[in-house]
Amino acid sequence: MFEFTSENLAEFQKILQRYSIKRAALLPALWLVQKQTGFISREAMLYVAGLLDVAPAKVYEVVTFYTMFHQKPVGEYHIQVCRTLSCQLLGSPSITEHLKKRLGIGLGEITTDGRFSLVEVECLGSCGTGPMFQVNDEYHENLTIEKVDKILEELK
Repeated sequence: MFEFTSENLAEFQKILQRYSIKRAALLPALWLVQKQTGFISREAMLYVAGLLDVAPAKVYEVVTFYTMFHQKPVGEYHIQVCRTLSCQLLGSPSITEHLKKRLGIGLGEITTDGRFSLVEVECLGSCGTGPMFQVNDEYHENLTIEKVDKILEELK
């Protein structure tokens, strides 16, 4: 059963004070869950729904709509490759293929040591600097195979 830690419950109470309608705190509450556990389980979705007095289906809709919310554990370094048109035209498919070979995993998988996970996502809002990917919260733009290899070496 999921529950916020006492520290995160206090943070959640502070978040609630910023909104006149409880359900408006849904996104920050979900960020808090992900910060605590690294992903948002179904149990956590039910917990948040109860805290905010919203239907569990509403919480599920939000979690499954935004690719930034993880529904299962991810690697220490979570790589999200942009697959939208601009990045596709600038070479994101070759970046994705290189990452798959280099890491030895497919899309949606985690390396055996738990260090890397790889997914493709819709637009990350960096269309002028594609191809690009995001490692955790950090953008890496104008990627080439050589740049990707350098980034991976720095993360190991």
